[in-house]
Amino acid sequence: MKRRILVNDNPVEIDTADLSAVTKVQPGVYSVLLNGKNFQVRVVPSRQGMHLELDGRRFTAEVLDPRNTSRSSRPTLRTGRQNVNALMPGKVVRVLVREGDVVEQGTGLVVVEAMKMQNEMKASRPGRVVEVRVRDGDTVVAGEALIVLE
Repeated sequence: MKRRILVNDNPVEIDTADLSAVTKVQPGVYSVLLNGKNFQVRVVPSRQGMHLELDGRRFTAEVLDPRNTSRSSRPTLRTGRQNVNALMPGKVVRVLVREGDVVEQGTGLVVVEAMKMQNEMKASRPGRVVEVRVRDGDTVVAGEALIVLE
């Protein structure tokens, strides 16, 4: 399953299957094996989420929960690419846009049925659809990217 995090306010997708290379060595300190190299990462909680310290450099990080749909919990991305993710497991009922379509904030993008309810995923900002990753009838998991806006 993929999770979305913000690192220094930039969205990053990570695959939780890759987390097997992360080992907790003491409270707040993790050993990370990446591409054959071992790194020590210190996690420091903060009001903005958390700070990650690596080789003397500090990064701000925030893990985004796809189930939390309150406006205050969603980062507002004004520029760059933005993934529209499934909020929970379900089935794609209808894709409302095509690649290349220009959308306004609030435009419906895709309808997903979950728990016998249909949820319309809408654009959180104006943009252009650069990628449609699902088709009508596809099954999706929570946090899966459905549409990419730019």
